[in-house]
Amino acid sequence: MQIRTRFAPSPTGYLHIGSARTALYSWLFAKKNNGIFILRFEDTDFERSTESSVKGIINGLNWLKLSWDEGPYFQSKKLKYYIEIIHSMLSTGCAYRCYCSEVRLQKVRKYQIEQGKKPKYDGKCRTLSNNIHVNNSSYVVRFKNPEKGQVIFQDQIRGKIVVNNSELDDLIILRSNGIPTYNFCVVIDDRDMDITHVIRGEDHINNTPRQINILKALGAKIPLYAHVSMIIDIDGKKLSKRNNVIDVMKYCKLGYLPEAILNYILRLGWSHGDQEIFSIKEMKELFTLDNVGKSSSCFNIKKLLWFNHYYINSLPIDYIIQCLKSFYTEARININNGPNLNMVVPLVRNKCKTLNDVIKLTRFFYEECSYLNNKIIQKYLNNSSIFMLKEIKKQIETLSIWQVKNISLMIHALSDHYKVSIKEVAMPLRIAITGTNVSPSIDMTIYVLGRYCVLKRINNALEYIYNN
Repeated sequence: MQIRTRFAPSPTGYLHIGSARTALYSWLFAKKNNGIFILRFEDTDFERSTESSVKGIINGLNWLKLSWDEGPYFQSKKLKYYIEIIHSMLSTGCAYRCYCSEVRLQKVRKYQIEQGKKPKYDGKCRTLSNNIHVNNSSYVVRFKNPEKGQVIFQDQIRGKIVVNNSELDDLIILRSNGIPTYNFCVVIDDRDMDITHVIRGEDHINNTPRQINILKALGAKIPLYAHVSMIIDIDGKKLSKRNNVIDVMKYCKLGYLPEAILNYILRLGWSHGDQEIFSIKEMKELFTLDNVGKSSSCFNIKKLLWFNHYYINSLPIDYIIQCLKSFYTEARININNGPNLNMVVPLVRNKCKTLNDVIKLTRFFYEECSYLNNKIIQKYLNNSSIFMLKEIKKQIETLSIWQVKNISLMIHALSDHYKVSIKEVAMPLRIAITGTNVSPSIDMTIYVLGRYCVLKRINNALEYIYNN
């Protein structure tokens, strides 16, 4: 049997962290077992589904490199097909038309709650002949759920789940506006696509017995189900769109790497011993549903930053540079107006948690210093700095061999000669050539900037001091 999984988002918003984890688990399970991973959009909610959401979800999956083998499929393109199946179910008696008004349904619900009963449809129209049509009356179509017996399924994460049919409602499968419902369409798609494993969030557990009963009524094979626990915030609450950055593509814009996101969300509920870092290859080899936990997982931005810092420092420099280029463009920094990124990025990436941090720490390599009048500039670029900056300038002009070692020796020699600390030499110089007090080691910074650029910036700093 070939393993077939699916990721089936509703395109009513972006690809959020929880959905991305579901997609990852489904993708990994398929890849580990040489199976097929399918992308399917459950877009029958026409009021809320949008094309921009479809594009956003696809962009998110592409950025995370979770490629699908089939799809994307859209339920909205199969409405006629779904309705044909519903008509067939009406003719065989496993579904029926319900003419009950919303007012009546509310009254029934209120009465049941007052009686301490679980509210559900009372079956008033269940025994009506499907050949009977009430003139000028709108209706829905309900699935005739078995009234006796149990639904028993082995959740691949949670174990055996048993639900009495008496607790289940006669589910609406066709709305009064002629649009099939989610719970019906998903069943038909899972059947037609030969889905073997349904991996999804725990909020779908209540839907599963209903869907199993529809599959049984259609004589279809029942897939295996695995319901993943929710992700909560540090306060123990479900991740909220209002209070959390949970849009995957926002993390992309904030300078996170897809490898860090994948590794982090993999560990939000799954473990392999004490191992923290997993390559994609290791994920495919090691992932099993057996090691997915039942408890909720806490989203911790500090831990995600830790992963991102690790990958910025561990992945090949050429790959990091390729990821950085769009950030330089966004920041309007011309990387052709300065040293090669292969020389610059290795100097700073050990200090960076995001790609945006890299941009901030390397901007000065490609832009003239503005010497904004702040406390740092005032402290180090003043009249007392003129003499040392002029001495440094002379030494740089006469330095015969342009090497990091020689630059470092020059700075130490000035410190020894004038009996001042290294900081008293290096800080005015650092401010003069970078415009900031945060930079890589001063000798490496000077070396990478180059003699011409360093001399030009020292002259600019001296001019700034003279004019202020």
